[in-house]
Amino acid sequence: ESRIFRDNTASAVPVGRFYQGIYHTLVMAPISSNTVAKCVYGISDNLATNVFAQAGKCRTYSICFACDTAPELESMAPKGMVKVFPRKIDLTNVKKLEKFKQTKVVDSMNGLKQEIEKREIWLKKFYS
Repeated sequence: ESRIFRDNTASAVPVGRFYQGIYHTLVMAPISSNTVAKCVYGISDNLATNVFAQAGKCRTYSICFACDTAPELESMAPKGMVKVFPRKIDLTNVKKLEKFKQTKVVDSMNGLKQEIEKREIWLKKFYS
């Protein structure tokens, strides 16, 4: 069963469920360079970063679709595609996030889909 939570309050009630063993996987998609930086440096001041921190503390596998993963990207804007040039610090933070235990960073929707499918296969084997 999948659940989607939106941060409507100052408290992050869903994070307690990590400690109850309810969740087996966290998917964060997409995540901005700001969220990546907060995750890398342990700042958990909103629902997304708090959930990531708790997932790490509970050794819950995380799949993160980071937006700024290459020196030059194309992104959809209101008037069409635009070139985006992530800063060196953004690229460095993505590399740091890739080194986190129990964390997989993907750089595309296709990569996200593939990683979720791989995780589903692993979970079926693990729980059968």
